[in-house]
Formats: sequence, C-alpha cells, structure tokens
Amino acid sequence: MLLRYFYDSKLAHASYLVGCQVTGEAIVIDPGRDVEPYLSTAKAEGLWLAAATETHIHADFVSGARELAERAKVRLYLSDEGDAHWKYEYVHSYPHTLLKDGDTFNVGNIRFEVKHTPGHTPEHLSFLITDTAGANQPMGIFTGDFVFVGDVGRPDLLEKAAGVAGAAEAGARQMFNSLQRFKTLPDYLQLWPAHGAGSACGKALGAVPSSTVGYEKMFNVALSHADEATFVRALLEGQPEPPKYFAQMKRLNKIGPPVLAGLPQPEHLPFNRLDALLAEGAPVVDTRPVAAFATGHLPGTINIPYDNSFTNWAGWLLSYDQPFYLITDPSAVPQIVRDLRYIGLDNIGGYFDLSVFDAWRKAGDPLQHYEVATPDQIAGQVAAGHATVVDVRQADEWQSGHIPGAKHIMLGYLPERLAEIPADQPVVVQCRSGARSAIAASILQAQGVPRVINLLGGIKAWDAAGLPVER
Repeated sequence: MLLRYFYDSKLAHASYLVGCQVTGEAIVIDPGRDVEPYLSTAKAEGLWLAAATETHIHADFVSGARELAERAKVRLYLSDEGDAHWKYEYVHSYPHTLLKDGDTFNVGNIRFEVKHTPGHTPEHLSFLITDTAGANQPMGIFTGDFVFVGDVGRPDLLEKAAGVAGAAEAGARQMFNSLQRFKTLPDYLQLWPAHGAGSACGKALGAVPSSTVGYEKMFNVALSHADEATFVRALLEGQPEPPKYFAQMKRLNKIGPPVLAGLPQPEHLPFNRLDALLAEGAPVVDTRPVAAFATGHLPGTINIPYDNSFTNWAGWLLSYDQPFYLITDPSAVPQIVRDLRYIGLDNIGGYFDLSVFDAWRKAGDPLQHYEVATPDQIAGQVAAGHATVVDVRQADEWQSGHIPGAKHIMLGYLPERLAEIPADQPVVVQCRSGARSAIAASILQAQGVPRVINLLGGIKAWDAAGLPVER
C-alpha cells in the first residue's frame, strides 16, 4: 500500500492519496479543488486514479471530488447518511456509490470500512482501511473532521454558518455518542485527520499531521469527558467565529461546484480602467504586505496581504455576488487565483500590476496612507477619550483582555457594522499583533473614515507597556 499526504497551509487542509501497488489503482480522500497534485503524484508512482471519497460535505474549501469525476473519470464514494437536507445533489451525474454505516468497498487490495461518525455534520463518515494483501485487520482510520490531533470537530457550523436552528447542541450530542464508539477502536490504529492547526473546523487542533487512536484516547481533552452534558458544554464553549464563506462552501459542495475548465482566466487590466472601477465602488484588493500598503496606496482600495491568512480573510471580506479586482505582482497571479478558487471565489474581474502606483502619481494624484502608532504614542489620547478604539479580534480573545473603553467588532463583520464607528475623532484599530487591524484600517479608510491609526504590536504591545487591560 502507498500513502501520500497533501497539505494546504492557508486552509490547514489535509488530503490523502492511497494506492494499491499490486493493481495500480488509487483513491483520493477529501480532495481539494486543485486536483493537479493528486494527478501528478499518481502518475509519478505508476498509479491511476480510480476513485475519490469524502468524509463529509465540507464547509471550509471547495471539494475536488467533482473535478476528479470530470477530469479523471473516477468513481465517487460519498455519504448517504444524515438527514435529507444534506445529501450530495450532483453525484448522480457520475459513476458513484452511496455509503452507509458498515458498508465496505475496495480499491485494489485495500478495503475501506465505513463508519458513520456524526457530530461535526450529520452525514459525516470515517474510513477504516485494511491492506488485505498482507493483513486482515485495519492499520488506520481517516477521521475527516471527526477526531483531530488534540481536538474534535466543532458541531456548531450548521447552525452558525448554514442557519440550521438548534443544530449545534444536537451535533454536540451526536459527537459524544460517536466518540464512545471511537473509544472502542484498537489503540494501535493510525489516525489521519482532514485538518491541522489553524483550521476553523475546531478550536484547538494540533500541528502534528497524524496521531494514533490510543494517543488521542489518552491526551485529547475532548475524549476525557464521561458525562454527556459536561461534554456538550465544553465542546460548544469558545468555538471561534465561522468564516462567512463557510455557508457558501456547504452549498457549493452539496450541489456540485463549477468545473475549473469552464472558468475564464482573470484578465490583465490597463491602468485607465482603474478610475472607473473605483468610482463605481468595485472592490479592489491590494495584495502587497501591510507595510507597503500603509505607506502608500490607491484611495478606495483595501489591503488583504498575500500570506497564509489571505484565503481566510478573502472569504470573510469579498462578495460571491459581484466581481472584485486585484492589484498584485503578475508572477503571483496563478497562485492567488488558485487560492481564491479553492474557496469558490471565482468572480475575479481582473488584475492590475504594480505599475499602477507610478501611473497614479504621474497623473498628479497623491497616494493615500494611514497612520501607525505605538501604545505609548497613543495611550494618552485613548485615556482622554479623544480616540475611538476598535478591537477586531475574535470574541474569546476580547474576553481574555482588552483596552478599556474599546469597541469590539470582529474583523470579518467590520464592513457591515461601519455605522457603529464615529467618524468625528481618530479611530485606533487593534488586534493581537497588528496584522488583522491593518486590514481593518484599510477597510475603514476606503469607506471614508478620515483618520485611521493602526496600533503597532496590538494588545500584546499594549499589555507589555504596562498600560491598563480590562479583563
């Protein structure tokens, strides 16, 4: 048996290719939308992709299952568990097998045993795998978003992201029961989850890519609860805000996302298009680093730096219903487009290269900038009430300690809550270290807030300076 691991660091998404080297067949588990790595790896290993499967209808990325069905003509093995509202709608257009608890299927000599493990979602499956060429017992389990290294899947996404009332507590109770079943598995089984540290599908995921069932039984806090009510309270408490785009991902992965071959490539736009787009209020995203944007940018643009957080904040802040535009280095465009399409942001209207800044100056228009300040530089103004502090961190971060008098608006909700921010005095934006607040500063300035100041070092620097923190 051959096992290959794939990891997308921007979404903390893990997927796997399992191959039978005797028959040459392979299957991909929880594929992402960019299927090239699976195709090229299979080819390099002398395998052909025969199948693809998913543990559940994903909420944080666009699945590549349909893409593989189109491009590689694989058979799809997908869940038929859960209620009628969360069934795969597109699957009937392709060769497929719908799976229930206790079912088995083979890819070459490798047997997959299906376990229904609801909790994160009602339809969630896990897969025990056995290499029957040399064993009659399983060697590992693909747990998807059921059990992670150090955590378990959050049960509140259907309620928070998809609007299914009451789903969070019901999911937590399902998770408790699924974990009782998990605890009966042999300790030696290897455990391969679909996400790692940084994913919003749980609240305390470990950074180690794999584990064992026995290790998680001993050290995963979520598995330590013997009482259902205590477990439910602990699991629901402190879950991070689910990104807005999660609802869109659930819908796309249910009905079937567009195939990539049918999508146009973003056009390189001339500078003379920019004025009209900005005048129309079209979203224009400058992907340069924070420092470059702060010192000089085009009025009306927002800054989402192209780093490991880019995909997450693009999903929070960009609309799926209208085109948006990029300012970026042309060499980065293919990878940026790939990352945006990984979360279904296919409506890229085009991009401008970095020469727009020189062209803007030559046209006689000044670049805009926003202020930055250290805690010591701004503390007096804040204490005197001569500045509005906006804290853009998550709710649990806010509760752990914040600047007295600050207003809490999590970054992802800032565009829709602008009316709550007074514009008659300076607005100081603040996060943990200054990165998220830099994005917030760009949004506020683009929306006409006259004086925006990004707090350098965020609450960490404020606390380290001995300034008051309210807890």
